[in-house]
Amino acid sequence: MALEQEHVDRVYRRLGELTRAAQHVASDGRSLYQSDRVNYVREEDGTGLFERDAFSYQAAKRLATLDAEHDGLVFGRLDQRDGDVRYIGRLGVRDEEYEPLVIDWRARAAEPFYRATPADPMDVVRRRVLRCRGEQVIGIEDDLLDGESADDDLVVVGEGALLAALSRSRGPRMRDIVATIQAEQDEAIRAPYQGFTLITGGPGTGKTVVGLHRAAYLLYSHRRRFEQGGVLVVGPSSVFMNYIERVLPSLGETSVTLRAIGQVPGDVVRLGRERLDAPAASTVKGGLRMVRVLRRLVRDPQVAGVVQDLRVMVKGEPLTATATDLDRIRSEVWRHHTHNAGREVALSRVLDLLRGRYEVSTADQATEEEDDELTADAFTDAVTSTAQWRMFVNAWWPTLSAPDVLGHLADPGVVGRSADGLLSPDEQSALSASYAEPGWSAADAALLDELVAILGPLPAPEDESDVSLFLDEGSNVSEVVTIADQLTREVEVDPFAEPHDTFAHVLVDEAQDITPMQWRMLRRRGAQASWTIVGDPAQSSWPDAEESDRAVADLIGTAPQRRFRMSTNYRSPAEVYDLAGKVIMGAYERADVPRAVRSTGHDPELRTVSEGSDLAAAVRAAVLDLGDQVEGSLGVVVPVTALATVSDQIAQDPALAAIRDRTVVVTAQQSKGLEYDGVLVVSPDEVIAESPGGVRLLYVALTRATQRLITLDREPGAAWRRSLASPTNGSA
Repeated sequence: MALEQEHVDRVYRRLGELTRAAQHVASDGRSLYQSDRVNYVREEDGTGLFERDAFSYQAAKRLATLDAEHDGLVFGRLDQRDGDVRYIGRLGVRDEEYEPLVIDWRARAAEPFYRATPADPMDVVRRRVLRCRGEQVIGIEDDLLDGESADDDLVVVGEGALLAALSRSRGPRMRDIVATIQAEQDEAIRAPYQGFTLITGGPGTGKTVVGLHRAAYLLYSHRRRFEQGGVLVVGPSSVFMNYIERVLPSLGETSVTLRAIGQVPGDVVRLGRERLDAPAASTVKGGLRMVRVLRRLVRDPQVAGVVQDLRVMVKGEPLTATATDLDRIRSEVWRHHTHNAGREVALSRVLDLLRGRYEVSTADQATEEEDDELTADAFTDAVTSTAQWRMFVNAWWPTLSAPDVLGHLADPGVVGRSADGLLSPDEQSALSASYAEPGWSAADAALLDELVAILGPLPAPEDESDVSLFLDEGSNVSEVVTIADQLTREVEVDPFAEPHDTFAHVLVDEAQDITPMQWRMLRRRGAQASWTIVGDPAQSSWPDAEESDRAVADLIGTAPQRRFRMSTNYRSPAEVYDLAGKVIMGAYERADVPRAVRSTGHDPELRTVSEGSDLAAAVRAAVLDLGDQVEGSLGVVVPVTALATVSDQIAQDPALAAIRDRTVVVTAQQSKGLEYDGVLVVSPDEVIAESPGGVRLLYVALTRATQRLITLDREPGAAWRRSLASPTNGSA
C-alpha cells in the first residue's frame, strides 16, 4: 500500500502542476487584448478579440477538467507479462517527459483492465483495484489472471474487487462502477456509436451505469462529434435524475444534458412541478390515438377561433368574406403551414379575396384617377385600419400556445368533439377529469410537445428592443465578455426553424416505460442522432407492449442496431431475488431473470399489520428494524395514495429521527432505477392495483434492496403472495 500511495502522490503533484499551468494560460489569454474603447471596435482589432476569446475558452475548459472531483482518480493497475506497469484512472495524466502516469479508463490501452480473464488474460499477470478516500489509498483488491507468468514474490491481496464493492453500503447518489466494470458490460460500453445500441437485462444487472459509462466513453472517443452535437440522457423521474447526476461528472464529463422524461420539452414550453395522473388517464395520454385527438383539438371552433363572416367597408363599398370562404382559406393554409406560421399567409389570402371583390364591384364606375388612388398597399391599409378587421384577426386566427390549447381538454364538450370515434366514453371522461387540477403530468409533457410541432413557434414580440453590442461606459465587469455573448439575444423567429433542441446522441434509460407519444417527443430531439436504449420489458408499467414495440421499430427503421444482454444481477442478494423472481414469473413468463451473484443469508420478511395496530405503527417498527440491520440508505416504497401520509410520518415521527437523513419515501414508479440497502414495500396489493403495469411494478419495488427486504400488508391473505407458492427458475 505504501508503494501504491507513492505513485498516487506523484500523480496528484503532477495534477497540481498542470492546474497551475492552465491558470497561467488563462491569465495570458485575458491580457491578449486590452482596450478602453466602449463605443466602437476597429476592424484590425478583430484578431485580438478572437484570440482572447479562444484562449479564455480553452483555458476555462481545461481548468474545469482539472478542477473536477477526482476522488479515486487512480483506481487500477495492470502488471503485464513483459514487466510493464499501467495505472488506470478517471483522467489521463502524463509526466514532464510525456510518459503516462495514469491512463484514462476509456482509452484502448485500458481495455484489458475490464476484459482480461484467467481464460484470456490479454498479457496481464495481475489486475489490481485501488480503493481511495480523497488522495489516500485505503484498500487493495487483486485478481491473479496468469499464474504461470507470475514471479514467485508477486503479492496477491484481497478477495476480489467486485464483491468488495457490492458489499459496501449505498448513499443518496449512484456511484460509478468504473473500477469494477465486467467484461459483458465493457463490451456494451465500447460498442460503435452508429445507429442504435439496445441494452437489456433484469433488475440489478447494471444497465443504467453501463449506459452512463457508455455516454462518457463516446464523449472521450468522439469528442468533436458529441461535445458539439450534445448528448441527452433521459430517465423516468426527477428522483432518478437526482440519483444519477454525479456519475458522469465523476467520470470527467460535464457536457451532458440530463432530463427526466416529463421535463424533456422544457426547451419549448414552460413546465412546473409534475403531478401524477390516474392510471386510466395516463394510459389514454400515452397512446398514439392522441395524435389525431390533438390535431382535431387545434381545429376545434372553440380553440381555432372560427367566425361566421367578415364584413368591411372600403370607400363606401361593402365587402364580405363568407364563412365558406374563410373555411376554404383555413383548410388550404393548414395543408402547407403550421397554425402559427400560417397566420400571416391566411390573412394575406383574405385580403386578396376582398381586393378581388372590390375590383369587381367598382369595375364599371371607377375612373382612371380613382384606380391610381387606391393601390394594393392603399387597399390593405384601408381594410386593416378598420375595427372590424382587428376584431376579426384576433377572433378568426388567434396565436395559439400549446399549454392554452391542451387546457381546453378540461371541457368535456371539447373532448367529445376532438375524441369522437377515437376514445371510448370512459376514456374521454378520464382524459377530461385529469385536467381538473393545475399543473402538467409526465404524460402531458409529450402532448404539449406534440402540440408545439402542430402549432409551430410563437411569433416574436412586436416590441423587441434593439440590443447594444457594447457594455455601458464605466461598466464594472470582471469576467470575459465575448462578442458572441453580446449577440445572443434573438430578435426574429424563423418560422421554418425547429423549435426544440437537438442532440448528436440520445441515451434513454428505463425505456420499457416510454409511451408511444413520448417516443415521438424524443425522436424530435434525435432525428439525426445515434441512440443508446436501456430497458427491461418485465419492469414495464405501460400496458400495450405491442404499440410501444411498434413505436421503437419505427424509430430505428433501417438504421444499424446491436443488442447486449446483461445477464448477472449485482444488486439483489439471492434471497431477495428468489422472492422477486417467483412474483414476476407468475405474471410474465417471458421475464429475463438474471443470476444473482451473492447471498446475505437473510430471507425477506413478509409482515402484516397486526390486529389492533395501525399502519403507521407497523411502518415505524419496520423502518427501525431496517435501520438497525443496515448501515446505509433506506427506501420506503409506497402506493401513490399513501405517499403524503408516510412521508409526513417519516419527517415528523420522533422515534425515526436518528435514521431520518438516510430514509427516502418514494412510489414504486419513482423507485425505478434506484437502489437502497434496506427496503420496505408497503401494501404490495395496492401497488399492483394502481398501475397499468400491475405485478410488473411490484417486481420493480421488490428488486430495489441490496441487503434487506421487508414487505408490509394491511390485512392477512394478500393476493400477491399466492405466486410465492409456485416454483421459479430464479436466481439461485
